[in-house]
Amino acid sequence: MSAPHPRPETSPHRPKVSEREARRVAEDAREQDWRKPSFAKELFLGRFRLDLIHPHPLPGGEEARRGEEFLAKLRDFLETEVDGALIEREARIPDAVIDGIKELGALGMKIDTKYGGLGLSQVYYNKALALAGSVSPALGALLSAHQSIGVPQPLKIFGTEEQKETFLPRLARTDISAFLLTEPDVGSDPARLATTAVPDGDDYVLDGVKLWTTNGVVADLLVVMARVPRSEGHKGGITAFVVEAGSPGITVENRNAFMGLRGLENGVTRFHQVRVPAAHRIGPEGAGLKIALTTLNTGRLSLPAMCAGAGKWCLKIAREWSAAREQWGKPVARHEAVGAKISFIAATTFALEAVLDLSSQLADEDRNDIRIEAALAKLYGSEMAWLIADELVQIRGGRGYETADSLAARGERAVPAEQLLRDLRINRIFEGSTEIMHLLIAREAVDAHLAVAGDIIDPEKSLGDKARAGAQAGVFYAKWLPKLVAGPGQLPGAYGDFHPAGHVDLSGHLRYAERTSRKLARSTFYAMSRWQGRLETKQGFLGRIVDIGAELFAMSAACVRAEMLRKTEPHGREAYQLADAFCRQSRLRIEELFGRLWANTDDLDATVVKGVLSGTYAWLEEGILDPSGDGPWIADATPGPSARENVHRPIH
Repeated sequence: MSAPHPRPETSPHRPKVSEREARRVAEDAREQDWRKPSFAKELFLGRFRLDLIHPHPLPGGEEARRGEEFLAKLRDFLETEVDGALIEREARIPDAVIDGIKELGALGMKIDTKYGGLGLSQVYYNKALALAGSVSPALGALLSAHQSIGVPQPLKIFGTEEQKETFLPRLARTDISAFLLTEPDVGSDPARLATTAVPDGDDYVLDGVKLWTTNGVVADLLVVMARVPRSEGHKGGITAFVVEAGSPGITVENRNAFMGLRGLENGVTRFHQVRVPAAHRIGPEGAGLKIALTTLNTGRLSLPAMCAGAGKWCLKIAREWSAAREQWGKPVARHEAVGAKISFIAATTFALEAVLDLSSQLADEDRNDIRIEAALAKLYGSEMAWLIADELVQIRGGRGYETADSLAARGERAVPAEQLLRDLRINRIFEGSTEIMHLLIAREAVDAHLAVAGDIIDPEKSLGDKARAGAQAGVFYAKWLPKLVAGPGQLPGAYGDFHPAGHVDLSGHLRYAERTSRKLARSTFYAMSRWQGRLETKQGFLGRIVDIGAELFAMSAACVRAEMLRKTEPHGREAYQLADAFCRQSRLRIEELFGRLWANTDDLDATVVKGVLSGTYAWLEEGILDPSGDGPWIADATPGPSARENVHRPIH
């Protein structure tokens, strides 16, 4: 280990980029084309294409057989070998458990059988994550980080056959992987990425520091994003590499501890003069961010999978507890204030599973572009699961706030409700915070508008370019706007398939969704007309637009799932009831969001923020003591040899 070396408070090596440059980097990483249809994209444009998701797609027979067979083995292992309470107490997944999931083949759930994996569909991979996450969210996170965003997924999409043959058999059975993008001063703004990969003969030499490397403490293989400098023969740009975690010069400097997910093997990783063969580069130079974003298109579905699983557990506990606990002469579930919470938990859990299964099956069939659907599933799942868990804690009262160990110590059932609340909180930040997801989805939702009118509001375009764009936009809007006036949602008999005899009527909810999608598109157009280029700064407005779209997508998925269950399962009538309850609750949220599009405190909030940052309200902070420790707000990440002990502990 090298001797300590001084590091400055600031990092002069970090790239200085303007807001416009940062935006251009993010824009270049986007998938620019839409080669396949997208239900969610059409929804935001006011075109309710129910035909793209109904009838609900179903897995093939052999696919389902293999999936169910694995789930049975996984369930048996989790029941007999995994103690979630122990993982919570010791803040570590036992090596024996990790060895066990390796033997099951769980590391290779999404890896093709020809490389030694199980080759499960996205649907059954998600079912497995929900099952594992219900026992230990930390275990679910390990499996997800390894396969959803770790080395296997980018190799599957972008890797060469030689890379697949070299790495995938290891990743399917023995080697754990991690994804390294974030840095101490770089989160959702990758244009400022400071880790470098300098070409040197047949190698690249990596230098830099990566933060919050989930699985990084125990990983055997890493996918690392680093900036290649432009030079003769090298295009340069942010580039993806597969890196052996045990390479000389790599130091895991810290195992991070969090509010929840206490068994998470998440760390800080330093690279100092780490040599990586050019053959381990994934894709061409400069394609790293595109690879990362494409990986996340389906990788994001792992989080809503565990959110749906959490909802199911919350429903089970709410049902059992609320029937057993009595207040004022009757079970608490019979009191309206508690009953409303239980109804919300049940209806929303049904919708979360509907969104998840529909998006996953669409991913498996690969006939639709699901980049917006997957992002909506992540956004909606993480937000609603948090609310579900919060309501469960409230239903449980003081016992909801008490730890499972404390409950058990005084002789009561050890229900880890408070742990679930802590564990779920990170999902609103992981893999794109809610705020970033709002902006990402909003960008995709207005893509059609920017494609025809973007040059009009681009300050760098010439008057000639703007004139041509204006003519092009005129043609587009002359055809598009009239279609937003009327549609099937105004026909009383539309979507009659969703009002079968003996079932509640869901057709009205789909008519509402169709009408509301057109209203949503009109609202977006009005906003573009009003604010033009400034629309991108109206993040409150855009967030509400996206939230309305998320509710409409969830309503549609819930109705389609209920109809599918009516035809394939014995509890179709009950599914219709849950879908009806969810849609009615969702419609209330949608109407509130529409009201807040134009009547809100966004401008006033901006004024208050200026006052806070300038110290105008500093007097409001008087009368307290700050228990925070000393140290910089952001740790220094100057490249150089590590001055700390390596806490990397591969499990073999």
